[in-house]
Amino acid sequence: MRAIISVSDKTGVADFAKSLSQLGFELFSTGGTQKALEEAQVPVKSVSSITGFPEILDGRVKTLHPKVHGGLLARRNLPAHMAELAANDIQPIDLVAVNLYPFVQTVAKENVTLGEALENIDIGGPTMLRAAAKNFPGVIVVVDPADYQLVLEKLTQGDLDTAERKRLAQKAFQHVAVYDTAISQYLRQDMDGFPDEITIALKKRHDLRYGENPHQPAAFYAEQTVLKQDSGITWARKLWGKELSFNNILDADAARGAVTDFAQPTVAIVKHTNTCGLSSHPDIAQAYRRALSGDPVSAFGGIVAANRTVNLDMAEEMSKTFYEIVIAPEYNADALEVLKKKKNLRILLAELLPDYAASPVGYLDYRRVKGGLLVQTSDSQPEGSVNLKTVTKRSPTEAELEDLKFAWRAVKHIKSNAIVLVKDKTLVGMGAGQPNRVVSVDIAKAKAGEKSRGSVMASDAMFPFPDSVEQAAEGGVTAIIQPGGSIRDEDSIKAADKHNIAMVFTGIRHFLH
Repeated sequence: MRAIISVSDKTGVADFAKSLSQLGFELFSTGGTQKALEEAQVPVKSVSSITGFPEILDGRVKTLHPKVHGGLLARRNLPAHMAELAANDIQPIDLVAVNLYPFVQTVAKENVTLGEALENIDIGGPTMLRAAAKNFPGVIVVVDPADYQLVLEKLTQGDLDTAERKRLAQKAFQHVAVYDTAISQYLRQDMDGFPDEITIALKKRHDLRYGENPHQPAAFYAEQTVLKQDSGITWARKLWGKELSFNNILDADAARGAVTDFAQPTVAIVKHTNTCGLSSHPDIAQAYRRALSGDPVSAFGGIVAANRTVNLDMAEEMSKTFYEIVIAPEYNADALEVLKKKKNLRILLAELLPDYAASPVGYLDYRRVKGGLLVQTSDSQPEGSVNLKTVTKRSPTEAELEDLKFAWRAVKHIKSNAIVLVKDKTLVGMGAGQPNRVVSVDIAKAKAGEKSRGSVMASDAMFPFPDSVEQAAEGGVTAIIQPGGSIRDEDSIKAADKHNIAMVFTGIRHFLH
């Protein structure tokens, strides 16, 4: 029996190779793997002893040879194939253990050159993997060190059955597909538009208890990408609490997305992916108190996110309400001690990139539809990047303008049709997900109660009729921010002027479906 072992990830490879040798395998290897096995005193020969040809072109050509690929691709159950091997002095290869050059790790480095990236595109490795996986009934193919022990156990017992060989082959093809996806992403970085073909590489982080409902199996996957990205909820570290559910992850992502839209210290409280509490304040504990005041009833059982360190004051305030999760970039030790007393609370640490609000990381946003994906660029814009245009007789005051800017970023995180009411950089009322925008205004007013008086209002999209402005006036709203662009904009402007409401247009909208 013969095996070729050539791995970039050398975890456990010496012990694996030693055990294969003891089982009677003749081992062949290349470059760094051969050296590592020799240092571990594992009997191993160079692949050149199979091919009769030296490694050339700085190692670019090592295994690309008929004596390698003939030995991998020959079907053992076809006499004609085996006769051809014998006629050409080729021996079968029964096992391939290969994982690939560290392309992703290489291009993730600062100032990596195109030449360095190209040198880390593996050719021989994927070719051997594909050949071995294509012929899995006759060749065992291993790409993951986690499978070494299982393979050894099966071989010790006799052999791997067809189902196990098929599973390893599928894993090999997927490994190569993920690798090729990373290369494609790297080469596409400076290209505009959307390509005709696209693949998304995902790696499972863990299974989930269930999906949105208990009868739906579910798992959590992380996107494998060479593109710049923030840590996000995907890579948050759990410091305390039980595992996250499907719905927890969705809500946690929404909560973190809301607070990372603000440069000032900000706290968001999210329920069912909608922001029901939001406030900015220099004191993070005070930001929390104000966020909670927006809708303390809906906050129960929600998710809290902060874009600053959680201190003792904030932790003590939070402990008075039941939450599923808290997310922050850092926690003071005494704050953690208080929060860990809540046995049902999950505590997540999600780092923030420097200058995150001024230079947000964009990404491709995928939305599943049956049979396909909708793909769009993310709604990621630097804070303060929107040009505001006053369209009413009265311009907003400085205080109103600050609240309008806050409201415009807040409404982006509410499901359409979205309306928010804001006072002192605090969300005091919101209406979400209504087919009729006027209903969203009514809901926001009802949530705010008396707090709507003196507040400002943001709408994620234009007003098709002036009725929303009239409703805002009844609630005591003093200023409005909206995209504009309706054929009846003039009617809305006249209604605002009639009630001495300042109104500004943004020229862009923030639909969130």
